This record gives sequence, structure tokens and C-alpha cells, in this order.
Amino acid sequence: MNVKSILAAKGGNTICIEPTADLAAAACVLGANHIGAVVVRGAGGRLAGILSERDIVGAISEHGAAALMFPVSRVMTRNVATCSGDDSIASIMERMTAGKFRHMPVVAKGELIGIISIGDVVKQRVLEIEKESEAMRDYIRTV
Repeated sequence: MNVKSILAAKGGNTICIEPTADLAAAACVLGANHIGAVVVRGAGGRLAGILSERDIVGAISEHGAAALMFPVSRVMTRNVATCSGDDSIASIMERMTAGKFRHMPVVAKGELIGIISIGDVVKQRVLEIEKESEAMRDYIRTV
């Protein structure tokens, strides 16, 4: 199984925000869409960064409520780990675990085609395990 299988199930809709938006607006976008991270798009629609709930909480923890007026670009992660549709679920799990992040944009030919979360990855892996288990039970029944 690969990232394409996750996107096929959940779709490629990706919520994005401008780097000039403030953190208060970003928090509203996250809350309204029930998501934990938003992709930051810069000039020409290019991937400029990613902003997560953790980033916002960290800024507020360090700077108080005034941080909500900071531009997204001040707090976002700029060095974004991305993946392709052909990456395996196992490799994505390893990368997310090692990097301690929960969201990864999916890129094809330099274009953003979706975003996956650790929840999406775990859900897909559980489905794989259930299918393998059912296949094993079917095999045992026929022996």
C-alpha cells in the first residue's frame, strides 16, 4: 500500500493559507475545518511551509496572546518534509515517527496534490492488517 491509496480514500482537498495571514486567522481555519495543520502557500502557489496547532501553541506559550497577531510566516515550519503518491505507508510511518511530525504534504511533479496525517496512515495500516487477517482466516478455513 502507498500514499496514493490514502488519497484515493480521503481525497486530495488541501486547506491552505497565505504566509501573511495572522495566527488568529490560521487558528480559525484549523478549527473551522477540524484539521491539525494547514499548508502555507507563497508566491505562485508554491509550498512555503506548514503550520500546525503545535506551532501556534508554542508561539502563545512563548509570547502570550500577542502571538496571535504574528504572521504565519514567523511561526511556520519552512523545511517541510513531503512525500509522493508512490511512497509506502511503512516509509511514511517511519519518517513521521523519526521526525516527530503528524502531517505531510503529498507532491507530484512539483505540485501539491494532497496532505496526509498520521491518523490517515494508521487508519490505512489498520485496514491492511484487517485484510491480511481475513485472508489468513479464509486460508485456514480451506485447509
